[in-house]
Amino acid sequence: MTWQLRDVEDDADRRAYVDLLNTLQPEWPTSVDELAWQDETFPGGARFLATVDGRVVGAASAGRIFMHPPEFERYWLWLGVLPEWRRRGIGSALLAATSEVAASAGKTGFQGDVLETWTDGLAFLEHRGFEVYERMRMVRLPVAGLTPPEVAPPPGIRITNLAAEPALIDGVHAVAIATFPHIPHVGEPIDPGTLEAFRARDIDRPGIPHDAVAIAVDETTGEVAGYASLLFAPGSSTIAYHDMTAVMPAWRGRGLATALKRATIRWAVEHGIEWLETGNDEHNAPMRAVNARLGYQPTPDLLGVRGPLVTSVPGTPASGTAP
Repeated sequence: MTWQLRDVEDDADRRAYVDLLNTLQPEWPTSVDELAWQDETFPGGARFLATVDGRVVGAASAGRIFMHPPEFERYWLWLGVLPEWRRRGIGSALLAATSEVAASAGKTGFQGDVLETWTDGLAFLEHRGFEVYERMRMVRLPVAGLTPPEVAPPPGIRITNLAAEPALIDGVHAVAIATFPHIPHVGEPIDPGTLEAFRARDIDRPGIPHDAVAIAVDETTGEVAGYASLLFAPGSSTIAYHDMTAVMPAWRGRGLATALKRATIRWAVEHGIEWLETGNDEHNAPMRAVNARLGYQPTPDLLGVRGPLVTSVPGTPASGTAP
């Protein structure tokens, strides 16, 4: 039998890529609609399929890291091969193909995420010079059957949402500008971006309902004091992630982050969500404490990894043979 690499070019290829990814990592699914949003919002990346006699056995992608500006030095990497087809050179060939894409864009390395339970993938990357630089403590809250929590904001705060008051978007962006660079983690600060870029990534993205963007308003000044948002898992209507919870420094330590999170949990209960998932850098003690008080339970940690591009991989062409 022979295997070959090819670019993802059409809808059938995108569906095959999605199916392969969702088979390998059902914990973090994607969808064709999600790929379309990525391509429209952050163009310039590439995806590849590895096939054996027409069957897709591996895939990889490389492209812009959404949380950083376009000039950021690294590209995002995702790579996966079905277990029965590992250790035959396919993963190395996919890494070489994505490295060529990244190098052509002027990038110097890769960055990505690996669940600590994905031991084969982590070993593959570490063998090629990748290192773990960040550990995200992931947690999950069962929502189905939960009593909607009382939001109970601190005195002087009212809680609304973006669908009810869309004019508050400038204030939400101001919170992002003030808080994103200081979110505790060991990597580069998150770039809030311009209002247009922020809206495209964090507000108007498919899967972020505007009525699930809870907003805290200072009743004295009318300014936005914080916000929290949910993002549906791609292709799901029952699993959602906490996309962001951010509070202005002047309002911290008063229970506002907890109130905002309760507002999103209440939305989730009322809209039939089964699970809410989130994670924070292990150094982000304040938000991890909020999650613990609200009943979130640990799941496997998510490891941030970084590594070099592959400049040459002897014996890993774009096609090969296998027994």
